[in-house]
Amino acid sequence: MKKFLALLLTMAVVCFAQTDSVQGDIIKDFRKLGSNYYAYPTPEAKYTKAPAGYKPFYLSHYGRHGSRFHQPADHYHDLYNTLAKADSAGKLTDLGKNLLERAKYLDEYAAPRAGDLTQLGVAQHQGIAKRMVKNFPEVFKNDAYIEAYASTSVRCVVSMAAFLEELRAQKPKLDIHQESGKYLMSFISPLDFGKIIGESNTPAWQKENEKLYSHVDPTRMMRSIFNDTNYIKKKVNASDLYSKIYEIGNSLQGSPEIEFSFDDLWTAEDMFERWRAQNAWWYSVLGNNPFAKKQGLENARPLLKNVLEVADKVIAADTTKADKTATKNAPKKTSATLRFGHDTVIFPFAVLLQLENGTQNTGIETADMENLHKVWRDYEISPMAANVQFVFYKSSKKGTPILVKVMLNEIEQKLPVTCETRDERRETRDCPAAPYYRWEDVKEFYGKIAAGK
Repeated sequence: MKKFLALLLTMAVVCFAQTDSVQGDIIKDFRKLGSNYYAYPTPEAKYTKAPAGYKPFYLSHYGRHGSRFHQPADHYHDLYNTLAKADSAGKLTDLGKNLLERAKYLDEYAAPRAGDLTQLGVAQHQGIAKRMVKNFPEVFKNDAYIEAYASTSVRCVVSMAAFLEELRAQKPKLDIHQESGKYLMSFISPLDFGKIIGESNTPAWQKENEKLYSHVDPTRMMRSIFNDTNYIKKKVNASDLYSKIYEIGNSLQGSPEIEFSFDDLWTAEDMFERWRAQNAWWYSVLGNNPFAKKQGLENARPLLKNVLEVADKVIAADTTKADKTATKNAPKKTSATLRFGHDTVIFPFAVLLQLENGTQNTGIETADMENLHKVWRDYEISPMAANVQFVFYKSSKKGTPILVKVMLNEIEQKLPVTCETRDERRETRDCPAAPYYRWEDVKEFYGKIAAGK
């Protein structure tokens, strides 16, 4: 069945690509249209060689939990009950009856696991950890001290456990400190997301949202599921059911043990338009959206401040050790700081960092919602297990600056940070090429953003 569905989707993508090359390119991988349910892709990017003499010595990380079951459980119940009632009334098509069988299975298997990390979610973090050790072995050598902190959410704690399990498998001698607690939420996930949504739903945004949803039409799908248009009008909340099918169906890519999908319910064009509206919604709530109040950005400012402050302490401790003035009772030198949280933080964190890669610009401010997908794409910013990594480099040569590069989902990014070729004494200094930046320049630039300036 999966092969047959894949063939249908391929044909649909080809036809759609012929009418719009941008949309066609985006939906070559149909899973991407799952928005923040997009299962983390294994990166294939090659890394830029560090400047001569430089080696990594510290890594600062924030990662979203891995793939999870859709939540809340009520969505599974509502989908099943809606279809079961229609079936009792004889109002389902053959496709509708087939969907009912799938909905029944999910109501029994997935609903009790709503919000929980899937086994693919575990594997995603194990893969990221394994590549982290492979790419930056200097950071994880011998008994290096690693600090790991997780949100109080169980799926984040399990994600951290999976990540650290792989680190220990790769480097058994690592000295790892791990914890999860309410006090950590002050920078891991500080704000009430429901409040952020409410404050973002301004009249100006509502107007733009209506324009996007004018392209979202559940009619075709509803008629493929139900055999009576009057029944649909009287008994079915079509837009709500459409959204539940979109969200639950896209979450299935995170559970490969489930041997079906909802892809056969969609045309490429319908899925693209629904995703385009979803993408803009994330932008309105957690992006640099001129139609909203941008309260969502405040959810990541404490994290940015934490990253800067902790990195400064690590660098200071490393300098002290290098000067051979450290005592035996001095605190352990941290080689990596790992944080495990949520999409509601990693979205605005990437926006505050203003990362650029290809056509994507996470910090862009645009009023053109119709073309937002060309410059800002949710699945590239926060797929399941999304992560931002700051990798710090130093040289054994005296007087050389600390360098840092930033990666989003293990892909090197360009930063909006400039480097003056002369210092405050007007002496000439070297400026590295992207993706490497002088730490003092990065700290100065993002320090102002962390302070809300």
